Order: sequence, then C-alpha cells, then structure tokens
Amino acid sequence: MDLRNIAIIAHVDHGKTTLVDQLLKQSGAFRENQAVAERAMDSNDLERERGITILAKCTSVEWKGTRINIVDTPGHADFGGEVERILSMVDGVVLLVDAAEGPMPQTKFVTSKALRLGLRPIVVLNKVDRPDAEPDRAHEEVFDLFAALGADESQLDFPLLYASGRSGWAADDLDDPREGLGPLFDRVVAHVPAPAQIANVDEPFTMLATTLEADPFLGRLLTGRIETGRVRQGQTVKALSRDGTEVERFRVSKVLAFRGLARTGVDEAEAGDIVALAGMTRATVADTLCDTGVSDALPAQPIDPPTITVTFGINDSPLAGREGSKVQSRVIRERLMRESESNVAIRVADTPGGEAFEVSGRGELQMGVLIENMRREGFELSVSRPRVIIRDEGGERLEPVEEVTVDVDEAFSGVVVDKLAQRRGELVEMRSAGEGKTRIVAHVPSRGLIGYHGEFLTDTRGTGVLNRVFHEWATWKGPIPGRRAGVLISMEGGDSVAYALWNLEERGRLFIGPGEKVYEGMIIGEHSRDNDLEVNPLKGKQLTNIRAAGKDEAVKLTPPVRLTLEQAIAYIDDDELVEVTPGSIRLRKRLLDPHERKRAARQAG
Repeated sequence: MDLRNIAIIAHVDHGKTTLVDQLLKQSGAFRENQAVAERAMDSNDLERERGITILAKCTSVEWKGTRINIVDTPGHADFGGEVERILSMVDGVVLLVDAAEGPMPQTKFVTSKALRLGLRPIVVLNKVDRPDAEPDRAHEEVFDLFAALGADESQLDFPLLYASGRSGWAADDLDDPREGLGPLFDRVVAHVPAPAQIANVDEPFTMLATTLEADPFLGRLLTGRIETGRVRQGQTVKALSRDGTEVERFRVSKVLAFRGLARTGVDEAEAGDIVALAGMTRATVADTLCDTGVSDALPAQPIDPPTITVTFGINDSPLAGREGSKVQSRVIRERLMRESESNVAIRVADTPGGEAFEVSGRGELQMGVLIENMRREGFELSVSRPRVIIRDEGGERLEPVEEVTVDVDEAFSGVVVDKLAQRRGELVEMRSAGEGKTRIVAHVPSRGLIGYHGEFLTDTRGTGVLNRVFHEWATWKGPIPGRRAGVLISMEGGDSVAYALWNLEERGRLFIGPGEKVYEGMIIGEHSRDNDLEVNPLKGKQLTNIRAAGKDEAVKLTPPVRLTLEQAIAYIDDDELVEVTPGSIRLRKRLLDPHERKRAARQAG
C-alpha cells in the first residue's frame, strides 16, 4: 500500500485537533454510529479540561488506496520539545493558519523547524467562515513569514487551501463548492513525497525512537519511523544511545501500527511506516533501535535547552500528609526521573541534602502541567518560584529573551506597552490590526514575564491575547521590579473565623474563606501596602452582655481570590513556597517561624 507521513502544525487554538477529528470521520476511521468524543486526539484529562494539546499523538487514515499517518502536535511553546522530535519522522507538514489572526509566534516557531528540516508545507487557511476572516491578508503574511525564515524556492511555492475544520470542508478556491475534506486528502497524496525509506526495505532494521510512553499491559512503548529494513514480533534487536554505545538488547514483544484511533498489533512492519515497539526496559527517546549487526546510531535532532528552573521539595507544612499518599522525597524523585525520560525538554537534578530537586523546563505552563499531573496522582509537594536559567559565556551573563505578541483593544495598548517597558522589554513593532485592535510585538526577558499574564488580563479587562515564544539568549538586562504588594501572614494555626476575616478585609485581598485550615507562616492574603503583615484569622468576636442596637451587624464577606496553580507559582516571592496537595493549593513562607524569618532577613540585609 502507498504511504504518506505528515504532521499537522499550527499556533495554539488554530484548530489542529478539530481538523484531525474531521479527517478521521471523513476517511471512514469511525463507524457511522460510533460514539466519539469531541477532539478525539486530546485523550489526556488535562488536555480535555484546558482545551489544549500537550502530547503529540499519531493516527492513520486511508484515502483512495493510500495510508496517511497523521501526527497531531502541541501548539504551545512550552511543549516545543515534542514538536521538534516529531518533525524528524514525517515527510511533509500541513501548516494550519487562522484566517483571522494570521501567523502567530508559535506558527513562526514550528514553521522554522519544518523549513530547516527541508519539509515542504501545505498551507491551510482555517476558519475562513469566521466573520472577521481576512484570507488574502493571512496568505500574504504566511508568504512573508516563509521568506523571512529563509525558505527556498520549492518551499515558497506552497500549495494553498481554504478550509473550515469545524464544518469539515476544504477547497482550492474560496468560490469552489464546500463539500468535505477531499481536496486536502488529494493534495497531501499529490504533494507530500512517499517516505524515501521505502527503498531501504532490504537493509538491516533501524528506527529512531521519538516518543516514549508507559502502557499498563505492555510496559514501555517507543514510537518512531522505521528508517531501514523490517521489524517482526519476536525479533531480537538492540538499542544504541546517541554516541553509539549499546543500552540493551531485547526481544520485540509487540509491533503496533496506527489504524484510525486504535493501535493494532501487526506481525511485521517495514521501512517508512510509523510504529510503536514494546519489550524494552531501558531504551528511551533519541535512542536508535536496530538490528544486532548495526553499530552506528542514527542522528537525533538536538533539543532547545530549558529556560526556567523550579525547585520541587517535600511538603513539610503542619498540614502535610493529610490529603496525599505520596509524600516521601524518594517517591517524588522516582516520579520526576520518569518524567524526564519521556519528556526530553525537562531536566531533573538533585540538590545538596537530597530533600529537593531542581526541575528545568521550557516555561510556567509546562511546569504547571507536570505539577497538576502529580497532585492528581496523590503527590504532596512544595514548589518554589520559577527562576530563569542564566548562562555565562566568555565572562558575559546571558539570559533568555522571548518574543511577545499581544493583540489588544486600542484603549489598553498604552498600559501594555508601559508594563512591558518596566519589564525591560524592547518594542519591535506596533500596528493596527483592524476593528479597533492593536498588535504589539516586543522582545522581553523571560524573567520579566514570570507572573505577568494575570496582571495583563487585569489590565486589558480580560480582552487581551498574549503569546510568547523563545527568541534568543541576550546580555543580562539588569534588575526587574518584582511583586509590589506585601502579603498577609497567619500568626496562628487552626480554623479561620468569618468575623476575623471581615476585620482583615480593609488590610487587603484575602485568599481564604471562613472555616479553612490555616497554620503559622501561611499566606492568607495580599497586603494593600508593600510590606508583609502578620495577622490573626482565628480571632472570634468578644462576647459581652451589652446588647445595643446596631451592635450585631451581620458579617458580609467579599468572596476570596482563588489562585490557580500557575497563578500561585508565578505570584510567590523568592522567600515563599506553594504547598500543593491533591485537594489544596496553599501559599506559605519558606520559614514558618517569624523569628527565623527576621533572622534570615537580617543576614540577607
């Protein structure tokens, strides 16, 4: 059977996963009456809740006698490590661009990776049925982007299709009849070359592992494209690391090929196909799985280095161990090591003392997803504020700088530019984006963006859209002001009392409500001034025998501010921690005892 391997790449929310749903439906991968969840490819709970793709996934459809392996990739820059590896196992990409928004920072990021690998994209202008769609402008911007990224002649001569993923149609021209995704399937078969590897069927078996996952029945599963030869169930193969040293030899217990949404066991697979193999115990991502006679490893794509570090430690608060079952540092370490194996963009290092671990990654969202997954598995953790990784090159301090693209109503553009300038951002471009909108592009140090997103949404009344992507390592830009407000710290432990909280409301915003467990050193709110203030949230009303009129006014509390996990991690200062348990997210001081805090402040001063 004829074969094609493609990846669908796009900026976040431009409709990749919805389009794949329609491709599966229209190719007959589902039965007519089969119950299929919306966004069938987003199988993980967190992906469904947040409406984003976190892990790259593979599926396959058949069209007029050709099997098309399709990889759905994440759109967020934090999961860029996934995209880079995936692109090395496909022969073409479908680049999806929102006809209203045009190319966005993440479009630029994934497209640059695809063009560098020599892939020739098919461009699909999606959502052309939106009232604010401007397909002609979007087409010009895509061409300009390709030219700016150094595309060659063949890449600049890209095929263009107009589509609506949600309505399930694609057309070569806007005036063509809108009847299904046939034109897109035909274009993929005609434009994407068949895998060059097909010619290498008679050579010894080699395959580069690109994604790793754990299956409860089969154990470790490594997915990749077979570069040469054939692989059979029961065959003995070996794994080579990047430098060619042998990792292990194992018997292939299962060869799984992608057929629709399901993975099906096959007896044999050959060069060019994308398959998952089971049976290994130590082989991991970027290793070469090959015939026992092969001695050279396949070249693996280098991965962009991490830009931020977060310290994960055991939960040592007075409320530790009440909600989670996994609280020991040994168990936390094992889980983090497992994560760093399957997720090449994450690195884990032990700290002196062994009670905490430095976890480095691409961004706050990636860290937030890891912590959220761990708390759902029953872990309790204390997490520090993210710190930016600083490089030292030739005696010069370098820090990561990100390209920030902001779409905002004109009325709010001034405050956004001002805030980015305070964070040492450099304005690159500012232009009208139609209908009272302004697009601002700036280069801002990653340090300045930690915790900015919540403030940005407040400044723009929730209407602004902010996208960011790693731009370059640049010279240290100097100090950046941190959080301006102090915090309200509980001076006692127990259950909070409504009357006490009512009296504290004039001191600032509260993070807790009545009847919640608090402890000494826990942060219960934000102070209205810039200094920290110790308060007593347990103080009840003094009872007297005087009953004057107007004495017993009802306690009316303002609802507390509930910080999400990412907001909490970005909000805390260097001397504070987030306590994460399966049921709660609490903020606390690193040192709970007020005397120890004063002593530490004096030493630091």
